[in-house]
Amino acid sequence: MPRNAYFVAIAFFATVNGLFNSAVLSFVFFHVLLLAPAILFGSAPLTFMFASLITATVTIIVAGIPAALYERLRGLDQSDDVSLWIWLAGTALLTLPAMGRFLTIGL
Repeated sequence: MPRNAYFVAIAFFATVNGLFNSAVLSFVFFHVLLLAPAILFGSAPLTFMFASLITATVTIIVAGIPAALYERLRGLDQSDDVSLWIWLAGTALLTLPAMGRFLTIGL
């Protein structure tokens, strides 16, 4: 599989998790609303989108940890197909709680 396909799939799963994982999203939304109301002009939709972006970014970062550990243990300088598969699988596993709502509502 081409490398770009891995990145597109990882971004897709992270976006789904950022938009539809209500437990994590409400937690992040509350903290963004509490900690940064002036940055987002007190706008609830803007705060929701920022919280969704943070949730998606955290999903990518957390899912990349096992892939980074694999690369470190193997002594790789660049990502190979196995580490990209680990990263994709980690992102998909973190997105599982949001997949039900995504399949019900859709984009």
